[in-house]
Amino acid sequence: MKILPNLAMAFWLCLIAASPAFADGGGGGDDRSSIKTCGSGEVWDNKSQKCVKAENGVLPDKALAENAFALAKDERCEEALAVLDLLQDPNTAVALNYRGYATRKLGRIEEGIGYYLKSVALDPDYAQVREYLGEAYVQKGDIAAAMAQLQVIERICGTSCEEYTDLAEAIADARS
Repeated sequence: MKILPNLAMAFWLCLIAASPAFADGGGGGDDRSSIKTCGSGEVWDNKSQKCVKAENGVLPDKALAENAFALAKDERCEEALAVLDLLQDPNTAVALNYRGYATRKLGRIEEGIGYYLKSVALDPDYAQVREYLGEAYVQKGDIAAAMAQLQVIERICGTSCEEYTDLAEAIADARS
């Protein structure tokens, strides 16, 4: 059993994903979340402008999901998943996308893809999930599947949107 090497690899993948050298976390180069990250076991409450204990019902699902994404972008992927576990409705396109993102950054690519596909089923025109799904395919070495996602993104938002340019760059990097 190779549990320790896999855990170590997952840890480093998550760290690399959010390091300044890879500030986009391999997942979009975006700063789509203005949520501040708090200490362990806490989430940011925009309304009160302070950190609050992460627990069921403390914030609306949308705010919890944004907190989870900020945590994942800040290399705190396990904490992000724990926050997503607090959602009243974890089966939204956004929540599933963020769960896929955090899971993928932990090195569990196939599991992440599963969440992305559930998100796509709920919202086929959600460009960000298409980008992240494409990046997961790039990680697997399936460039054809990544290109298919790139074509869908082009239909959704054109070739100048961030999702398109970020996935196109990931594909180009993988090809070089």
